[in-house]
Amino acid sequence: MLNRRNFIKKTSILGLSSLVFPSVSFANSLNKKGQKINIGLIGVGLRGRSSLDLLLKRDDVNVRAICDIDSSSIQSSKTLFEKYDKKQPNIFNQGEYAYQELLKQKNIDAVIISTPWRWHFKMAIDAMKEKKYVGMEVGGAASIQDCWDLVNTHEETGTHLFILENVCYRRDVMAVLNMVRQDLFGELVHLECGYQHDLRFVKFNDGETVYSPGAEFGDKALSEAKWRTQHSVDRNGDLYPTHGFGPVAQMLNINSGNQCDYLTSTASKSRGLHEYVVNQGGEDHPNTNVKFKLGDVVTTVIKTMNGETITLKHDTNLPRPYSLGFRVQGTNGIWMDINDSIYIEGKSKSHNWESDENYMKEYDHPLWKKYENLASGAGHGGMDWFLINAFVESVKNNVSPPLDVYDCATMRVITPLSENSIKNNGAPQKFPDFTKGKWRKRKNNFCINQDY
Repeated sequence: MLNRRNFIKKTSILGLSSLVFPSVSFANSLNKKGQKINIGLIGVGLRGRSSLDLLLKRDDVNVRAICDIDSSSIQSSKTLFEKYDKKQPNIFNQGEYAYQELLKQKNIDAVIISTPWRWHFKMAIDAMKEKKYVGMEVGGAASIQDCWDLVNTHEETGTHLFILENVCYRRDVMAVLNMVRQDLFGELVHLECGYQHDLRFVKFNDGETVYSPGAEFGDKALSEAKWRTQHSVDRNGDLYPTHGFGPVAQMLNINSGNQCDYLTSTASKSRGLHEYVVNQGGEDHPNTNVKFKLGDVVTTVIKTMNGETITLKHDTNLPRPYSLGFRVQGTNGIWMDINDSIYIEGKSKSHNWESDENYMKEYDHPLWKKYENLASGAGHGGMDWFLINAFVESVKNNVSPPLDVYDCATMRVITPLSENSIKNNGAPQKFPDFTKGKWRKRKNNFCINQDY
């Protein structure tokens, strides 16, 4: 059976797709004039520098400015500019609000925000008010109101926002999206997804080396452990819903002919992080006294307006192999990513799973076939290249991106809704309609043109 990770990273594949593109793609006016877009990066830690690396390789982008309060991140970024023989950027590093000075720069067209979660919404709103096209990294929202503020700012300013959800561009996921659009599964009924990823080594380290064994978090730790772990102390809900929900939302045309109606959430007991601290730091380590609020497994069930159900899991505190747990099930068949299996009625042997390998080749998305060589070597099996490319092309054309502010609000509001449901013994929570009814007539534009 084909190994999923190897398949995603593969740089060549045979077979033709049955997806037909529209004959007219978006005009690329900036490119025709030979102009470049000017981008600033807010947050250049590990994730921010991954985006920076991809941007510096492009000939249609100038990275004019970077902002971070961590001196080592600034220095590592400057090294990347040297590596690609690019002009050094303007540096903004004087305190937590230094990013606001970056946003005032007239020579900046767009910004990418790769900071800790608590800053995302404020920074994005400030950027849109300064008329900067925004790329915002993923995570959960702190409140429902944050999501409304984001949407309202977009509508008031006319400035676009792209949620940088890279799993939507995963090769197998895009192939399955192609299958869905070609009606291979019939009418969709139920989908499953989640973020099932052992993050204990991310939430803790030794304070000296990133992703090292250790029991430290907060001020004594490095990288994400400095801030991400505190969310597990303070909150109980689906803290990171986007990686799973983003792809299935495209398959179900959420915000474009369909909408999320309500959700219910439950959480297991919390044991995994405490056990990890004991194992790494000993029973006398101070962090053994920390009470972690986040349940080890959070399960959310979403009902859509068109009647489909989605099961979404958040599972980051226990030992397990990585999996997003995708399942796509319709009236004519089912696909599951955990065992790379598919069953199509009338094609598969009755009551028997078959490998999805041949289907992945046949339905390989045209964008992957077109750009696989350029994507080769990029982060997350090439997904990051597609994400950055879509962002840059959207900025160049000044058009609504494939994953827009309404998608962002819908994805990220899952976190506070799940928290509210858990607090109220699993009580249903109504989804806000961020589109204000426009979802009924909106069209899904995710990966439907031949460029991005």
